[in-house]
Amino acid sequence: MNRKWWKEAVVYQIYPRSFYDSNADGIGDLRGIMEKLDYLKELGVDVLWLCPIYRSPNDDNGYDISDYYGILEEFGSLQDFEELLAKAHSKGIKIIMDLVVNHTSDEHPWFIEARSSRDSKKRDYYIWRDAKEGAEPNNWGSFFSPSVWEWDEKTQQYYLHLFSKKQPDLNWKNPALRREIYDMMKWWLDKGVDGFRMDVINAIAKMDSFPDAPRPENHTMKYVFFPQYYFNQPGIHEFLQEMNREVLSKYDIMTVGETCCVTTDMAKLYTGEDRNELNMVFQFELMGIDNGEKWKWEYRPWKLTEFKEIMSKWQTELESVGWNSLYLNNHDQPRMVSRFGNDRKYRVESAKMLATMLHTLKGTPFIYQGEEIGMTNVAFDSIYDYRDIESLNFYNIAVNHEKMDPRSALEAIHRIGRDNARTPMQWSDEENAGFTAGKPWIKVNPNYKWINVRQAMEDADSILNYYKKLILLRREYDVMVYGKYIPLLEDDEDIYSYIRQLGRSRLLVILNFFDKNPLFLLPEWLEYNEAKLLISNYRTDGKDDISEIRLRPYEARVYELI
Repeated sequence: MNRKWWKEAVVYQIYPRSFYDSNADGIGDLRGIMEKLDYLKELGVDVLWLCPIYRSPNDDNGYDISDYYGILEEFGSLQDFEELLAKAHSKGIKIIMDLVVNHTSDEHPWFIEARSSRDSKKRDYYIWRDAKEGAEPNNWGSFFSPSVWEWDEKTQQYYLHLFSKKQPDLNWKNPALRREIYDMMKWWLDKGVDGFRMDVINAIAKMDSFPDAPRPENHTMKYVFFPQYYFNQPGIHEFLQEMNREVLSKYDIMTVGETCCVTTDMAKLYTGEDRNELNMVFQFELMGIDNGEKWKWEYRPWKLTEFKEIMSKWQTELESVGWNSLYLNNHDQPRMVSRFGNDRKYRVESAKMLATMLHTLKGTPFIYQGEEIGMTNVAFDSIYDYRDIESLNFYNIAVNHEKMDPRSALEAIHRIGRDNARTPMQWSDEENAGFTAGKPWIKVNPNYKWINVRQAMEDADSILNYYKKLILLRREYDVMVYGKYIPLLEDDEDIYSYIRQLGRSRLLVILNFFDKNPLFLLPEWLEYNEAKLLISNYRTDGKDDISEIRLRPYEARVYELI
């Protein structure tokens, strides 16, 4: 068993713009994070992942970086960051940064120089192509705009951007560019940063030929969104192994790659302990379980058996090869209690149940800010209240090109739009949820009056206090971190149950995923002398005969089998 601190850690993701505002300008900042370090320490987390805090024009909320060495003035200064890092470390909390190196802002000095002339020394830092028959080089559709290609009038070529046109993609085949990126990474690591979450890292290797994407039947749009051409291309592992050799291997750090469209076999290559690439990846297979094929915004009812099949596959196939990251929401996904739980009648119970699952599976749990108090999706009445470039782009295409009813487009955004995760952290029932004394950059979810940290801290049975218990249990029981995963009741459409086993230590996890009252039947082959209840989201004396349990809506139980 290869023990590592990052396997045993619990990570808390902070979206700085929405976490806490210390200076009343309506935008969260680094000093705001500093003011909440005691809260995070009490919660019990080990690592903070900060979404981008670098200088940026904010076309994509900081994921369009214009200066890798500078701090966005709205967030503070480099001195503020250094103070935050020192204070976090003094409390035993590590900090990992967002590494965004698939693309930069079009306002980055590299791109400004690259587009100044075809003969520019930095021209090859980006990807340029001539027009094809007077139009774009191919028919690829972008995540945030119709085409991945943008025409540059001065130099009479197109440049590639998988995301916004203000996010030109970098050319990783250029060794001079790679050296600049590695130098920048070392600069942050030498400051004491404890690792990186790497944004769309499996997109840095690009196809040489840029072929047209196949056009689906009845596809009416000029451009085709075909992610299989954007990710996991030849050369990606050579790039990551070089990065590991030149930078990562020289520090005791955590690395997690955001990797769209990976299979478990691909993940083994990225995370295999003998591969010298990354510690773990974020995979998105589960995130697509309730989406249709045409739009990520379409919805289809999902089955628990599908959910369990995906979870079990990642648990078992990476068992002795790589390491899992565990999450159900983040800054790009809707709130987990709204998506996979019940954010109304059973909000508290279902939030605790989902948390139980995340902290008892094998892997490193990632908590997204507000998850620990059961924050929910928001439903703004107007598209003008949304700020996310992806949601605004979807609305424009859906309504103006696909002729979707505006109300239906808004309903899709209500359900799965990224701003669901970006509304301000709900600290109290005071104005603006105690997030700011000014006007917040995006509206607060109106339910802050009864869903907030202050209320949760005063309630012994709150979601927040349940999270504290789960984190303490994970620290106490090695089996929760390193134990083998053994699925039970795989065909059950209501109950998700599994064993975690490490030597003679065994845990039984029972999760009711819906508002029904299913009967849990312990498999006959599972023998034990005593079942000790470690945690449950309902009051119970723990003396039940676990061979047969009538579960309450969204009930979760974890037993130690002795």
